[in-house]
Amino acid sequence: MTDFDRRGLVPTDWLAANLADPNLRIFDVTVHLRPPPPAPYRIESGRADYEAGHIPGAGFLDLGRDLSDPASPLPFTMPPVEAFARAMGEAGVGPGSRVVAYSTTTPMWATRLWWMLRACGFEAAAVLDGGLAKWKAEGRPVETGERRYPRAALSLSAHSGAWADQAAVLAAVGDGEVCTLNALSPSVHRGEADTNYGRKGHIAGSRNVPYAALLKPDGTFRDDAELAPLFEAVGALSRPRVICYCGGGISATMDALALVRLGHPHVSVYDGSMSEWSRDPTMPMEMGG
Repeated sequence: MTDFDRRGLVPTDWLAANLADPNLRIFDVTVHLRPPPPAPYRIESGRADYEAGHIPGAGFLDLGRDLSDPASPLPFTMPPVEAFARAMGEAGVGPGSRVVAYSTTTPMWATRLWWMLRACGFEAAAVLDGGLAKWKAEGRPVETGERRYPRAALSLSAHSGAWADQAAVLAAVGDGEVCTLNALSPSVHRGEADTNYGRKGHIAGSRNVPYAALLKPDGTFRDDAELAPLFEAVGALSRPRVICYCGGGISATMDALALVRLGHPHVSVYDGSMSEWSRDPTMPMEMGG
């Protein structure tokens, strides 16, 4: 790779070779979801992970505290575009910046930030493939403490179609032009797991491409040739539109990234996902495969 990958991923060797780029903005966006079943999770910031060791020069962004809508009753909801742009500007992202996000755990937190930026028309963003685990496994340097980039002024605008609301997802039920995809685990999708979001099962008519299936054993994304059959099997690549969802709009962005890499032209993420859908008993759900 000779340049920044605008389809969502950059490898560790690219990042290592570009650490000195003055326009590069690297962010650890780790969040921990602590169970206890049957509740879905308890949110815990990953700042302690960041301070214990991060990629040299990287800053930390708190998705739950700083990049979510405080007026929403749901966690991690996309904030108003102006508020998001202001927060990213304060973190040092400007018009000429290139953003690389990573996590110490699952890449879903990094893909979430990537999708949020993409949804606002900011294309110069990518996810570090393999995250901090791969970076450290290769013996690359880390530093402790905290880093901050100089503040910048950033203006963003909403990209039409990036997000789907509850009404759009309901309208997609039974619509042969739309493939609604659940990124949660097969057991949660089927309604067999203890963990649920108020009601067991999945959105009626939706199919399952679990986010974990997108990754190789080393935590990097599978090659496009391996990803394509997963989405072909559920009809996602043959339908004009795909809506991705999960528990709270986080792991759904991993499916979205994979679909963008595969060239699908119309991918949306249901931001409320099951955290919203299952609260309304009139929203249709199903059990089983």
